[in-house]
Amino acid sequence: LDDQLFGTFSMCRDLLRQTPRQAESREDLQKALTRPSGGVVFTTIQKFAPETGETGYPVLTGRRNVVVIADEAHRSQYGFRARLAQKTGEIAYGFAKYLRDALPNASFIGFTGTPIEKDDVNTPAVFGHYIDVYDINRGVEDGATVPIYYESRLARIELDEDERLTLDAKVAELSGDEAESERERLKRRWANVEAVVGAEKRLRLVAQDLVDHFESRIAGLDGKAMIVCMSRRICVALYGEIIRLRPDWHNEDNESGVIKIVMTGAASDPQDWQQHIGGKARRELLAKRIKAPDDALKLVIVRDMWLTGFDAPSLHTMYVDKPMRGHGLMQAIARVNRVFRDKPAGLIVDYIGIAQNLKSALGQYSRDDRRHAGIDEAEAVAMLREKYEIVRAMFHGFDYREGLGGSPQERLVALAGAIEWVLAMQQREAAGESTDESKKRAQRRFNDAALALSKAFALAAASDEARAIREEVGFFQTVRAALAKSAPGAGKSSAQRDLAVQQIVSRAVVSTEIVDILKAAGLDTPDISILSDQFLAEIQGMEKKNLAMEALRKLINGKLHSRSQVNVVQTRAFSRRLEEAIARYHSNALTTAEALQELIGLARDIRDAYQRGEEEGLSQEEIAFYDALAQNESAVEVMGNDQLRVIAHELLSSLKGNASVDWQHRESARARMRVLVKRILRKHGYPPDLQDAAVQTVLQQAEALSARWAP
Repeated sequence: LDDQLFGTFSMCRDLLRQTPRQAESREDLQKALTRPSGGVVFTTIQKFAPETGETGYPVLTGRRNVVVIADEAHRSQYGFRARLAQKTGEIAYGFAKYLRDALPNASFIGFTGTPIEKDDVNTPAVFGHYIDVYDINRGVEDGATVPIYYESRLARIELDEDERLTLDAKVAELSGDEAESERERLKRRWANVEAVVGAEKRLRLVAQDLVDHFESRIAGLDGKAMIVCMSRRICVALYGEIIRLRPDWHNEDNESGVIKIVMTGAASDPQDWQQHIGGKARRELLAKRIKAPDDALKLVIVRDMWLTGFDAPSLHTMYVDKPMRGHGLMQAIARVNRVFRDKPAGLIVDYIGIAQNLKSALGQYSRDDRRHAGIDEAEAVAMLREKYEIVRAMFHGFDYREGLGGSPQERLVALAGAIEWVLAMQQREAAGESTDESKKRAQRRFNDAALALSKAFALAAASDEARAIREEVGFFQTVRAALAKSAPGAGKSSAQRDLAVQQIVSRAVVSTEIVDILKAAGLDTPDISILSDQFLAEIQGMEKKNLAMEALRKLINGKLHSRSQVNVVQTRAFSRRLEEAIARYHSNALTTAEALQELIGLARDIRDAYQRGEEEGLSQEEIAFYDALAQNESAVEVMGNDQLRVIAHELLSSLKGNASVDWQHRESARARMRVLVKRILRKHGYPPDLQDAAVQTVLQQAEALSARWAP
């Protein structure tokens, strides 16, 4: 995009009465700005990043007659707030803050076809009121663009029974988990959807329909098309399906061929991807070819590239097989609305189901009666000040300044102290409340206030007032993030808590973060696979009891999570004890010290339980089946421990020997395993009235162990 704009402006030297230049480095940029007036300089926002080892960005010029014009202003322009790295204690910012540090007296103008107006990302809040709005309707009316039409050709996702069970399991895994970071949750969700959308059978259908449609389209209107896929893997797979149908479209020479993939990659990518991966020179060559109306290149497959700021007027069709929405969708479809010869309109062909998102986006960005939507800066600053004072007041009596300007180690110590302070404050306030709901609100008070501050900061991020407090805001955000990641069962319903233990433990909780905080507070990093007496004694002796309890709770959760793959019954029992202890603590039935003692006792019981197999003469897997059989006390009374041990040994041997790949996802295979378990229980005289429950538990245990049995 930088090269494209620079090339356009370079043709206007006479009009500008000066020669534009392109800054290739920070030094080049600084040299270009040394002149007292004039100058047209092109560069990218990535140039405004500190060098390795630098904590800030130097002032390039103090000139006031500098105007920064940001194209695609909805992107990369919101990085004002501080981020404290919890592992290193270093503070970093986004490009937008460093840009303003480098040019402190400059004025800023933004150009974008898709401004964003959200709580935490707001284009008008950064650049001010709209100077002029030229929307889609005006562009079509003036003849500057052509209209865009939509055609639905949904490629339905069809699953056989085994695939459906697999997908159901993934959907169940994705339900809830609010404590998990949004980015990680969406990343997992995207991966699951990508696997289904990229199924070979479906892509074969898409390829056949696409080829037929495109050939019919260019028979009546000469032009080119772009295919948008969810992932690089799907790009390559769809390319393979298309050239299977039209082998003559393929050519390994980048200067020949009807169809190409435009994507980045690395030498570590699969071998069959390598022909589609190239550097800047390859992309420039393909861009030149697709822009040339008479070139043989007619189809390009992309994931993200060329969806923003890329102009090829002869493009008249976009085949969309990737979920998109909002400004990203609007940027993408604009690739086909350029005026070209007798092209009457651009066409969006939908294979994935974007109709509703397209309707919403068009409504947002083509309102004829749109008024100024910018937020008044004085109002935004007043709101920021109010939210800042609320959060700051919560730390009255606690000096967090070391968390802003001290050494990395001092920052981590301050962070640990701040977490302890907030936990203690919320627990005190909850103790003074009488209802469960008010107690929950007290426990959420800091989280809610810090979130409101983050949103207010985003709206006023470009103001002097925001710049003055950004380090404090960054520190508060780091405290909130640490607390959110250790929140017990956040957002979980009682029904969800009854599911498998894997869903009790939030996968977003990363042990290194709490462990680093403990280390800063003087504790050695624990071996969480042992939960040794030495470490438990260290935990018990910690001055920061709230932080100690949160850390130990998380370590126990991590241990139970790993143990849930071995012993389901044991893990359920310990998980229930952990939840009950935390619930009693939050209801103020236990003090912090008492709750910590309960967790220490639980940790010791967990450790002792793992050593039980050696004493019983059973392996860990045999103990797991023994626990499944002995879950009902009357079965133990009737049969005795020795007989149950014999059954557990036979169950392990038989089930492991008969387990096929993915048996747990195929009902026919599950039925065979169920019959096998019943036969063994009847053979040894297991009480008939207890058999159904035992069979169910044994099968659940076998499912948990199936990953260990896989060849």
